[in-house]
Amino acid sequence: MEIEIYADVACPWCWIGKRRLEQAIESYDGKVTVRYRPFQLDPTPVTEPRPLLDALGDKFGGRDKADQMAAHVSGIAAGVGLDLRFDRAVAANTFDAHRLVRFAAERGRADEMVERLYRAHFADGLDVGSIDALVALAAEVGLDETEARGYLESNLGRREVAAELTAAHQLGVSSVPTFVLAGKYAVTGAQEPETMLAALREVAQREAAG
Repeated sequence: MEIEIYADVACPWCWIGKRRLEQAIESYDGKVTVRYRPFQLDPTPVTEPRPLLDALGDKFGGRDKADQMAAHVSGIAAGVGLDLRFDRAVAANTFDAHRLVRFAAERGRADEMVERLYRAHFADGLDVGSIDALVALAAEVGLDETEARGYLESNLGRREVAAELTAAHQLGVSSVPTFVLAGKYAVTGAQEPETMLAALREVAQREAAG
């Protein structure tokens, strides 16, 4: 079964959802393939790095509100083994990060690249909108550093990622993570592993029944 994951590497619930899906797959006896689809929570250009909590405060009614939201989601993330450090995180436009995921996918390293980008943004305090940072991350997962830089500093992948972002909206994807199973069954949100496992089994039965 193919699982398409619409997500943004600057979305904490997407990282939580990815980890919960992985836990579900561990208990699933069928074969799955995962494809990562881009989505941007905020396509606004980021002219210079700034603390993520400050940026969230501007959106959601002040720094205190942002701190409360961060503490809540960090607690949930800890439950699946993820250490979210919002105090380190830097606000970033993720378009080029999605291009890097595409570059990695073409070389069979999409999963490692996506996981590293989440950790870079939410744990390491790296600017995932920076070409230099993205190139270094590509090298960390075993991709050719020079090739990655050439890709990111060119126009390669821009049209394709832009088209996929448009297609996601046309399909009705409005929140992430959204998981599309077997090309037609959508599950939205960072569902518990048991819920995802039940969805996988139900879709497998439906597909087998024709």
